[in-house]
Amino acid sequence: MGNPDIERRLTRDDAPPTLPELGARWRGGTVLKRDVFSTIERGALRTGDKEEEAVLRRIDQVPWWSRIIAKHFLAREGRALEIAGPLGVAPRALYRGREALVRSWVDGIALHLAKPTGDIGYFRSAKAALRALHRAGITHNDLAKEQNWLRGPDGLAYLTDFQLATRFAKRGRIFRTAAYEDLRHLLKHKRRYAPDALTATEKRILARKSWLARLWLKTGKRVYLLITRGLLNFTDREGGGPRLVNDAPVVSARIAAHPNVRDVAIVAFPDRRAGVGLYAFVEADGIGERDLVAFTKDGIGKIQMPEHLQLVDALPRDASGTVHKEILTLIAMNQVDLVAGLTSPAESATVERIVAGRRNLRDRFNLGGAT
Repeated sequence: MGNPDIERRLTRDDAPPTLPELGARWRGGTVLKRDVFSTIERGALRTGDKEEEAVLRRIDQVPWWSRIIAKHFLAREGRALEIAGPLGVAPRALYRGREALVRSWVDGIALHLAKPTGDIGYFRSAKAALRALHRAGITHNDLAKEQNWLRGPDGLAYLTDFQLATRFAKRGRIFRTAAYEDLRHLLKHKRRYAPDALTATEKRILARKSWLARLWLKTGKRVYLLITRGLLNFTDREGGGPRLVNDAPVVSARIAAHPNVRDVAIVAFPDRRAGVGLYAFVEADGIGERDLVAFTKDGIGKIQMPEHLQLVDALPRDASGTVHKEILTLIAMNQVDLVAGLTSPAESATVERIVAGRRNLRDRFNLGGAT
């Protein structure tokens, strides 16, 4: 459990209230994300005498001024998943309602955490998934975000978050342009993680933006950034939001100021109460956790304190000395069964010690009951 000295006392309930249109059919687990367009929860949907692990997007608690857009996004995602789900490359739509959409749970890791470096098979499957989606007349339209690409336990690619997706009745110019941009964004990820596998044709696609992309960069993107980053404070691609961008550097600097601290790594994780929480892994000697918590709180105040702080003897690092934040994120999310890619017995032992002492033992949804 988390250290009581660093639990943030929030006035909101641990979980959102029951959604009337679903009632007892929905059993909530963990809030994955909250923004002005929806709340996303991981939980289970009961159908008959069976319960299926699922994800709920609900818009009943959004502000009045964003409700029209929220309903539009909800409808777009529902229409797209009804076609994309049966293809086996995206979640299935399990329930579509006036203020809710329930989709099946895909057991996978987001691309920016999976980091499929040199994994040609993954990008081959991603291209096949995209081809299947386009054959069905669907364009995703938001594939520049690495968190919308998942890597499953089978090593294959899956797509998620279809709020901006479009269903086309005909494969006209707009469809072909949107499909081209979907592919170009996939190839940008391939260039990052498997550049040697790019073909000559793929390199030409990367070098040539469509007319729609060029128009977007000159006009719509500036307005989009003004609204999302300025007015709505959407700030980072990794899902940590303002806390990871604004609070984490302050927390890190304060902890690092202690003479017994060698290094600190802060990651974000879905928190049942706050929506997004911070988890600080601190490499230190000669100081107790409670004393370090008090030192940190004295410097930054209670409101910015991380939900969890864990002292470790060593942080997991690659051969160059860079901290494996993707591994720490999985530990913070209590998804330790998804930790992979450890290259040496020493690194495995370091991770095992961190896992054994992890503080977040409750925010992993379990179909067998509350954790």
